[in-house]
Amino acid sequence: MKRMRFLILCLFAICSMAGKAQEVAADGTGYLVKVGEMAPDFTVKLTDGKSVTLSELRGKVVMLQFTASWCGVCRKEMPFIEKDIWQKHKSNPAFALIGIDRDEPLEKVIAFGKSTKVTYPLGLDPGADIFARYALREAGITRNVLIDKEGRIVMLTRLYNPEEFASLVKKIEEMLE
Repeated sequence: MKRMRFLILCLFAICSMAGKAQEVAADGTGYLVKVGEMAPDFTVKLTDGKSVTLSELRGKVVMLQFTASWCGVCRKEMPFIEKDIWQKHKSNPAFALIGIDRDEPLEKVIAFGKSTKVTYPLGLDPGADIFARYALREAGITRNVLIDKEGRIVMLTRLYNPEEFASLVKKIEEMLE
């Protein structure tokens, strides 16, 4: 009987360690994903009622902008995303941009889009479940993820930095050439 308990305890310990080994460690900015990895798939419902699944966008350069109405840095960067990225590339069939709003109701996200004067698609992320595929839930929201046509992450940004943003714009343009 003691031997059986010991074996069960050992099995439990091994299973616990295996679970820990599968946990993904975040980088210093809270990202769980890394450049070069496949972007985690998800389906997001847009404010117009349509749904978009990331894997269905393969063959396009995709930019994800994680945002929220309460985020001051997001509000600061959104006009630049609108002007320097969306307005330049929205007609390009090889490009997609989705703003993913963290855990806010539809009416608030629509009002947020109007107040920031962005015309690119905004999606809903109830419970921040999409965000949690890319970064720690407790990490700051302002993030951009650039994904190549094969679905691999090619650039990750955090906060708004004019030099980093300029390199993001340049990278998008290079990928669309």
